[in-house]
Order: sequence, then structure tokens, then C-alpha cells
Amino acid sequence: MNLYEVTSFVLSIISASTPLLLAASGELITEKSGVLNLGVEGMMLIGAIAGFATAHATGNAYLGVLAAMAAGAAISMIFAVLTLSLLANQIATGLALTIFGHGFAALLGAGYVGISAPTLPLLKVPLLSEIPFFGPVLFEQNILIYFSFAMLFGIAWFLRKTHGGLILRAVGDSHDAAHAMGYRVIPIRYAAIAFGGAMAGVAGAYLSLYYSPLWSQDLAAGRGWIALALVVFAAWRPFWLLAGAYLFGGITYLSLYLQGLGVPIPSPLISALPYVGTVVVLVLISRDRRRTRLNQPACLGKSFHAVA
Repeated sequence: MNLYEVTSFVLSIISASTPLLLAASGELITEKSGVLNLGVEGMMLIGAIAGFATAHATGNAYLGVLAAMAAGAAISMIFAVLTLSLLANQIATGLALTIFGHGFAALLGAGYVGISAPTLPLLKVPLLSEIPFFGPVLFEQNILIYFSFAMLFGIAWFLRKTHGGLILRAVGDSHDAAHAMGYRVIPIRYAAIAFGGAMAGVAGAYLSLYYSPLWSQDLAAGRGWIALALVVFAAWRPFWLLAGAYLFGGITYLSLYLQGLGVPIPSPLISALPYVGTVVVLVLISRDRRRTRLNQPACLGKSFHAVA
């Protein structure tokens, strides 16, 4: 491949990886608080239609992103109320949220099929964006790509360097001990779930306003499930999350690239590559149980009920 083809290939991988990184970053914070929310896919779809509809109505894609963020956080509160206040099972509720998100997004988006909306523009840094390879890759990108990196570094700093991050990790590792020390476990988990929902909403807006700028009820295409797997792959560590997102983003783009080359492999098998890769990686990770036990929040998926 020549330099232009290499640049195009790298840019495509970055584009495919960004929604995974956005959604997984939010889920990382949620799980660090001790909550397992399997509704990422549903929240992404709600964010996607909210962002698309708002951008279409206002003519402003940035307002669409804000609307998607708000919609993702709002829909996550259904999960939060059911699991934190009503003590419903987190796994069952998360699955129900994904099903609800699919159906509700399809209902809301029925009138937007085949309609266009404003898309998020590329941000170009003068002169620097003209540098071969590095210019387009580093200095001519969508704002949400820069946002995904900023949030990842911000999350890493928050978890390791701040008192708030220490409290969040304490709640995830031992909610009873955190409660005994005077920390408000339920409000902290509400905030973590809302953050995860907002990030999933932004990931949905990225899909509908940039990556595939047309509404479709199958727009997420399983990316929410891959984002969940990424958190486990990364062993709940932010920078491993970056590596995992770009690994799976690369596999996702590779499936499309092979189809474009006309490789004599059945199309359904090529389309399944990202999900087959996800399963294979998770199986390999599960063999190292010590690594998982050391990094997984001890109270992940467990309900908390304060005893007076």
C-alpha cells in the first residue's frame, strides 16, 4: 500500500474504534462503582435517535450531541431506579434496558428513515493538517474523536489521582465498608450510572451524526456488547481500554475491508468477525482468573441495601 492508502486505512480504524471507546469509557466508571449495566446497546440507540432528531430539527449537529448525552443519561436512570432503589437484579434489568432501547428507538425513529441531518465536521489545524500521514491522523479529526481521548485521560486521572476516584473505587470494592465510613453509596452509584449513560449516548450520536449519518434501528450493530466486553478485556484499567477499543475497531473495519476487496469468504462470516473476535478474546482472558480477581471491583453486580 502507498502512503495515501495507509493513511486511509488508519483513519478508518480510528473512526470504527471511537464509538467503542466512548461507550466503554462510560461503562468503566459504572462498573468501578460496583454496578453492572448491560443496557449499553439500548442507551446507544436512544442517544443515536435523540442526537439525529435534534440535529435534524435544529440544523446543528453539536446540539444533537448534547441531546444524545442527555437522552443516554435519562434512559440510564430507569436502570438506576430499578436496581438501586428497588433492588432489581442488575443483569436482568440491563438486558431489559437493551430490549427497551431497541424498541423505543425504532418507534421514535420511524419517521426519520431515509432523512438526512447535519453531520459533525472535521476540525482542521491549519498547516499541521497538511503534513503527510500525521496531519490527517492527528490534526484533522472529528471533535468526538478528540473528546474520546480527553475523556479517557480524564477518567484515568480521576480514578488514580483524586479523592473522588478513591471513593468511587471504595464503593465498588466494598460498599458496606464505604457506607460505614460515611460515604453515600446509592447517590455515588446513581452518578456513575448517569455518566455511563451519557457516554453511551455520545457514542450513539457519533454513529448517527458522523460514522453512518443516516438513521437505522440497527445502527449500533452490537457495538454496545463489544463495549461491555472491552471493559473486561481491559481488566477495568483505562489505558488497556484504549488498546482494546482500537483492536476491536480494527477487526470491525477489517471485516468491511475484506468485503470491499471481494475476498471469497461468505459475507455473513466476514460480518461476524468482530463478534467472533470478541468471544475468542474473552475466552482467552477468562483463563487468567487471577488477573480478573485482582482488578474486578469486588461488589460488581451486587445490590446494596443500607441497614440503619
